[in-house]
Amino acid sequence: MQNLGLASWNFQISTDYFVFAFKQESRAMLHEEVVGRIRAILLDGEIPPGARIPERELCDRLQISRTPLREALKVLAAEGLVQLLPHRGSRAAKLTDKDMRDLFEVCQGLEALAGELACERINDAEIGEIAAAHADMVQRYREGDLIQYYRGNRAIHEAIVAAAGNPALTGLYASVTARIRRARYVTPMTPQRWAFAVKEHEAILNALQRRDGAGLSHILRAHLRHKREEVLQAGFAETEASDLALRIA
Repeated sequence: MQNLGLASWNFQISTDYFVFAFKQESRAMLHEEVVGRIRAILLDGEIPPGARIPERELCDRLQISRTPLREALKVLAAEGLVQLLPHRGSRAAKLTDKDMRDLFEVCQGLEALAGELACERINDAEIGEIAAAHADMVQRYREGDLIQYYRGNRAIHEAIVAAAGNPALTGLYASVTARIRRARYVTPMTPQRWAFAVKEHEAILNALQRRDGAGLSHILRAHLRHKREEVLQAGFAETEASDLALRIA
């Protein structure tokens, strides 16, 4: 009987531990899911840069309370996607001119390095996939479909980074580009600028096919430098003065 009682007691402890561990894991999964969904909402531009975060509406939409929402907003603030306003909620971060220049500068370096590594490590099949994506992107350009063009454009840049075969580089790249993704892949282009961008992509593909790491690195730097100036001219960033005014308001 004593052994039976001890076994029952041990079973109860195991069950309690399992329930506790399950709750902890579920809580962690909920947190990650909430962070991911709000991040996607911000990156897709559903909440415009500079706009207040509608906490009540998000709670209703995600079927959560204010506590997990605010914990998620703290994570996104650390990523630079949200600005927390003391005692006044939060807003979707809007990058300043300097932020945009700094982030594009880092992105240039990361893509340049990725290009060099990709030329050393990429296989023929991967080059074929990028060439197919390029052909599809050019077709979108001929059709005047800017949205689909940008989707193909983004896929090409991400494929080159993936071909570098360096997880640390891929992680850094994802973190940096998340903050400029909306501006980078939404900015309107003049017909002249669009045609020039397609020519730059043709040069990117050509260098990759020749496995010319130095050449590809140089082209990617120039390509992103041109995109940065295009984004700044389009007014996707605010000046330091206007950002300060928003912080004080």
